[in-house]
Amino acid sequence: MQRFLSISSKSTSLKNQKQLHLPLVSSVSSATPKGQSCSHYFNQKSPSLGSRLGFDRVFSSGYFPNRVNLREHERNGNGFLRSKGLVGEIRNYSSETDRESIDYDVVIVGAGPAGLSAAIRFKQLCQEKNADFSVCVVEKGAEVGAHILSGNVFEPRALNELLPQWKDEEAPINVPVSSDKFWLLTKDRAISLPSPFDNKGNYVISLSQLVRWMGVKAEELGVEIYPGFAASEILYDEDNNVVGIGTNDMGVAKDGSRKENFQRGVALKGRITLLAEGCRGSLSQKIMKEYKLREKVQAQHQTYALGIKEVWEIDEKKHKPGAVLHTLGWPLDSKTYGGSFLYHMKDRQISIGLVVALNYHNPFLNPYEEFQKLKHHPSIKPLLEGGTVLQYGARTLNEGGFQSVPYPVFPGGAIIGCSAGFLNVPKIKGTHTAMKSGMLAAEATFGVLHEGSNMEAYWDALRSSWVWEELHRARNYRPAFEYGLFPGLALSALEHYVLKGKSPFTFKHGKPDHEATNVAKLHSSIQYPKPDGVLSFDVPTSLHRSNTNHNHDQPAHLRLRDPNIPETVNLPEYAGPESRYCPARVYEYVPNEKNQLKLQINAQNCLHCKISISMSQTQVVNIGISTKMKCPNNIGRIYIGI
Repeated sequence: MQRFLSISSKSTSLKNQKQLHLPLVSSVSSATPKGQSCSHYFNQKSPSLGSRLGFDRVFSSGYFPNRVNLREHERNGNGFLRSKGLVGEIRNYSSETDRESIDYDVVIVGAGPAGLSAAIRFKQLCQEKNADFSVCVVEKGAEVGAHILSGNVFEPRALNELLPQWKDEEAPINVPVSSDKFWLLTKDRAISLPSPFDNKGNYVISLSQLVRWMGVKAEELGVEIYPGFAASEILYDEDNNVVGIGTNDMGVAKDGSRKENFQRGVALKGRITLLAEGCRGSLSQKIMKEYKLREKVQAQHQTYALGIKEVWEIDEKKHKPGAVLHTLGWPLDSKTYGGSFLYHMKDRQISIGLVVALNYHNPFLNPYEEFQKLKHHPSIKPLLEGGTVLQYGARTLNEGGFQSVPYPVFPGGAIIGCSAGFLNVPKIKGTHTAMKSGMLAAEATFGVLHEGSNMEAYWDALRSSWVWEELHRARNYRPAFEYGLFPGLALSALEHYVLKGKSPFTFKHGKPDHEATNVAKLHSSIQYPKPDGVLSFDVPTSLHRSNTNHNHDQPAHLRLRDPNIPETVNLPEYAGPESRYCPARVYEYVPNEKNQLKLQINAQNCLHCKISISMSQTQVVNIGISTKMKCPNNIGRIYIGI
């Protein structure tokens, strides 16, 4: 059932208000910071601004703070309604020619680790300096944490700086790493290698639960979080400066026509806009291209990997909370970079997955099937036997590191977190660096709004921080594997153990991922074993476990720039690799009435992993915004991956 929040604007009396209806999820059900359950439904006819804009404030995590009295809302001289938020800021609502517009001081896109760290740090500075600035965070997931798939063994360095008392404030971080193993796999053996990861003092966590907790902390400081709204476009002023974002229109049919429940998206305008969309964020990619941010600092292209993972519940006798395992080698060939991870969490749960670098050469390689093979390895199979799969998911990861970080500042804002690409590849960690980047951007933003400085301070602070030092030390690890598995191991060992990241040279990345795949005639087809339904599964079974569901009567968010390219280039030259690299079988070649193979896009299967725009050999796929989706909801699930 669809619910609405109402924004009042352009009226001279509260009795005759114009209503802007914002579609919301039907319910919010979650735990309060103290652990009590709280479930409620929004009243569809309520004139309140609900959890979003300050009338009857409801936290996005599902509990009620003190209510805000409507008498505190006042009119300005133009008849616009102005509302005082939780910490007293004034909000202006106006109506543009075709949609409503709401003004904030700071607009943040994405309620992940980077976006929430930025929001929290900014509001901390407001308290310290007795300043009153408004912050809005837009999150496409139905709840904070709902779209967090990619996690890690968590390094708490940035959290220690941001919220030093997190251990006393019931943060969901309570499974310390108890063992740390690193294996080189062959088809039948597991060879133990020295572990380079140094996970002492780190934790095995649920990243979705962590950001959910951070969302509560942000809202306690007065941050306004809007879950359930996807940012679909960048807003510019007449001088081409970014002035905010527009949310996607709702109630649009598959053919593009407006349905009866059509609602125009809202313009959320900010003096500063921070993009924290995660890896391969659509708005961030547009901004980087628009302002030539890579070219500005001669950054190399970004390189990507696909992480595929499952959460299992296993036999209690086999479960070792905090045990961490990473592997290299089989089932991937020696020219394909990648590896697996297996983390023991609490409650008899483990997270297992495979990461495959997307610059692989063989167009017949199928990352999903490689993952299914992995689970049958004699060193892994016994752990899974008798267990049950709880969840499935996939996501692309940034692996370019130091060489690929773009200039992160643009007119009117900045790019933070994995949108810019701060993953430390040899550590296999990026959450702590993403959080720190958000904190540094928040400090620069506060300087702009409170002291009149400029956002370039973010770039300067970033290069002076431990984030930059980490990435610089790790810069040669990933490109070393361009030469193959064993040369890569040798070079990375030299970098890690001997030179300790202080080598006088910097390796460059190879071709962009979409150019690295060879034509099909140079390789043989790979025959994968059929799934047994016990350890390995077909794609439809895994999709069911991902909890993915799209409204069929909506515009497809996956579009072809040239519909002829798949049949004239991808299929004859590369044997249609999109039918194999996608972990959700979104792309499928099916015969038409003339028995000719045509590309069919099953957009309803999409996991939103972003692989297609990284891997499309002809860069033919455009990814838009899904207007209504349930994809995938990871609240209550534990996702720990690379």
